[in-house]
Amino acid sequence: MFEIRPYTEDKEQEWNEFVENSKNGTFLFNRNYMDYHRDRFNDYSLMFYLKGSLHAVLPANKQGDTLYSHQGLTYGGLILNSKAKAGTTLTLFQEMNEYLKTRDFKHIIYKPTPWIYHSIPAEEDLYALTNICHARIIAREISSTIFLKNKIRFSELRRRCVNKAHKNGIEIRQSDDYTTFWNILNNNLYSKYNVHPVHSLDEIYLLAHRFPREIKLYMAYKDDKTMGGSVVFVMKNVVHTQYISASEEGKRIGALDALFDYLINSDIFADKEYFDFGKSTEQNGQLLNNSLIFQKEGFGGRGVCYDHYMWDL
Repeated sequence: MFEIRPYTEDKEQEWNEFVENSKNGTFLFNRNYMDYHRDRFNDYSLMFYLKGSLHAVLPANKQGDTLYSHQGLTYGGLILNSKAKAGTTLTLFQEMNEYLKTRDFKHIIYKPTPWIYHSIPAEEDLYALTNICHARIIAREISSTIFLKNKIRFSELRRRCVNKAHKNGIEIRQSDDYTTFWNILNNNLYSKYNVHPVHSLDEIYLLAHRFPREIKLYMAYKDDKTMGGSVVFVMKNVVHTQYISASEEGKRIGALDALFDYLINSDIFADKEYFDFGKSTEQNGQLLNNSLIFQKEGFGGRGVCYDHYMWDL
């Protein structure tokens, strides 16, 4: 029924146009985003054709005898067009499993796109995971999300911090000064967790240049001195905070509280449905970062799960 082809570079335009018009794709699946770190992964993305037309794509990479729905992405899974229905999706998974078995794969690890990123319902893959693949959940992480048309009021602590920031003259502006923000971010991550940002400074500059409408930096300033900021990824329905960080002075005077009050409560993202702070878990969801989620929940964020599934072929 399906013709399954590995992705090749000559299919870049077809792939990107499909993702743009899909019912659950985001710009993270655009090859101009995915391929910035192509040297780190053995790409094994798949394209599924039905009666000669592209019906679905799977961003993926190979490691040993395991196919991963791409390890370079927070989520992924099968990206579907608006015509995709339950019955054909079951068949697709059956045929994909057979296709991968003949190529010596033994396991699949799969990270579906969370429902908040769907432009129309697109959980046919979740039904297939149970019905066809008998998959098991191997990790569950939790994100904090705000419904922008049904917001929960900020906690008393967060409101006090917003007022403190305003009294200190904090101003919020969009910026292209990733260098200054990356210095704050890198110093905080290294001192607290002994790690660096997933993206290097050069990589975030590259991606922001490729996706100027989707990748934006907002900064909090006091007397034109940077107090902190956030890199946000703007999707069709969702604004997602990819990076958040503040200087020590910025933390003391509530710079991030003023920043998120602006991003959430002004009309800057009035056309979006969800504001997603991202995950507050470590070790594949085994450990909840209580201080991190406390802050996000103080802004009104509530739980949306990011799941990882596995099945054997």
